[in-house]
Amino acid sequence: MFCFQCQEAAKGTGCTIKGVCGKTEEVSNLQDLLIYVSKGVSWYAHSAHTNNIAVDQADTFVFEALFMTITNANFDDEKIIAKIKQAMQVRTAVVDVLQQNNVSIPTEIPSQAKIMSDTDEKITAQSLLVSILNETNEDIRSLKELITYGLKGMAAYAEHAHNLGKRSTNMYGFMHRAMAATIRIDISADELIALTLETGKYGVDAMALLDAANTEAYGNPEITKVNIGVRNNPAILISGHDLKDMEELLKQTEGTGVDVYTHSEMLPAHYYPAFKKYSHFVGNYGNAWWKQKEEFESFNGPVLFTTNCIVPPKASYIDRIYTTGATGVNGCTHIPDRTDGQPKDFSAIIEHAKRLASPTEIETGEIIGGFAHNQVLQLADKVVDAVKSGAIRKFVVMAGCDGRMNSRDYYTEFAKQLPHDVVILTAGCAKYRYNKLALGDINGIPRMLDAGQCNDSYSLAVIALKLKEVFELNDINELPIAYNIAWYEQKAVIVLLALLYLGVKNIHLGPTLPAFLSPNVANVLVENFGIGGIGTVDEDIKQLLGESVESL
Repeated sequence: MFCFQCQEAAKGTGCTIKGVCGKTEEVSNLQDLLIYVSKGVSWYAHSAHTNNIAVDQADTFVFEALFMTITNANFDDEKIIAKIKQAMQVRTAVVDVLQQNNVSIPTEIPSQAKIMSDTDEKITAQSLLVSILNETNEDIRSLKELITYGLKGMAAYAEHAHNLGKRSTNMYGFMHRAMAATIRIDISADELIALTLETGKYGVDAMALLDAANTEAYGNPEITKVNIGVRNNPAILISGHDLKDMEELLKQTEGTGVDVYTHSEMLPAHYYPAFKKYSHFVGNYGNAWWKQKEEFESFNGPVLFTTNCIVPPKASYIDRIYTTGATGVNGCTHIPDRTDGQPKDFSAIIEHAKRLASPTEIETGEIIGGFAHNQVLQLADKVVDAVKSGAIRKFVVMAGCDGRMNSRDYYTEFAKQLPHDVVILTAGCAKYRYNKLALGDINGIPRMLDAGQCNDSYSLAVIALKLKEVFELNDINELPIAYNIAWYEQKAVIVLLALLYLGVKNIHLGPTLPAFLSPNVANVLVENFGIGGIGTVDEDIKQLLGESVESL
């Protein structure tokens, strides 16, 4: 195997024996093959989109397949093999549609491997032939992987929006076009650089689509205090990002005596008005995804994964892990997708919860969040006055992902040492490094404003653009906003590309720069956008806060 798509790539270069995430060599290679055959689907689906021919099956398949291969989402080889077989069926269906519409079939796909059989044995063998490293030009490889990982992040947001009835033919068409471009053997670095920025543009569109889907279904997030203690009832812990799954679980647990707690990136569900009517929606349990092995033990009840991030479970609680959607783990119960417009059936996990003990309390108190763009813009006058008076010197965007590495303690210390006239804007599970610190407030404005999940980084962009308008600035980089972003997986990649598309410069990215960036590609990002790594807390605070905002 070879995998370097996440921040924890072994030795900072790539995992070659077993993924740090826990995936085996076989699963890694099968995921590579799934991506490859998905690009084959897009090779033909792109032609259909160009000719305004609907290929809904291919659209849905590609974002599902991309999402399935995101870090920490699916470790189930059987499910991945089934998806590979589906790819061949979808590809044939798209070709048939092209022929029925008298559209010439695109030339044969440039291939490193021919998928000649749908038997599990042939698929497993052929998965060894589509390694990332088969692209020998490291700069071309770097750019192709950067685009592919951005598309994986975009696919996650596309699926969540799709589950809530929001679709974008333009976005699906771009995904197919970009996927097809990454298997071209004649494509230049300049073409790929342009496509990378275009990926960022559609990343903004994807986050805007999901924001609309979430807020139209559940209302605009509002300032909310979330309980982090427990009650003495059996309970289900729901993790991941999918709010449709959250809604259906809350409806089905109502009146059963089973409480529901959020975990990690599902925390922001508490901010939505529609979920506040459920008295059994108790609070948030635990911290970021990487602490789950300890915290799932003490939770005692079953855990539902709606998306990544899964750590392969310990034998002591594997029977309590349920997966759904794009997720999968060998040995865990998988809850099937919706059919015929009916909700998912969560009865098995509910009945399981009733037989188990209530959660063991690991902490008490409250945390505050709900500062998405609609809520913050309601406070705009107060925020602007605080900036103009000098009460707020600067905002620092500390969005992104958390992870296991000890070096991520940097973000806790960074938050602690920021001057008291600086406000943190955050989204994603990176916030667990500092969201329980007593950071205080500035004239009633909390010094940490949590917009929500990683996709809610869109809210931070909307806030920045609104401030640019209010202060009548020509350039978003003239704002008193600095960016110190932590990354881990591919949803952070699409957020980064979205910020670059919006023109944001001088982003600090840590705790390490991506292993998939070749030196030349990294230099392009440095020279054109000022992308940089992190240093010491003291040095970075001085650098990020060094610009005066008196002119505002």
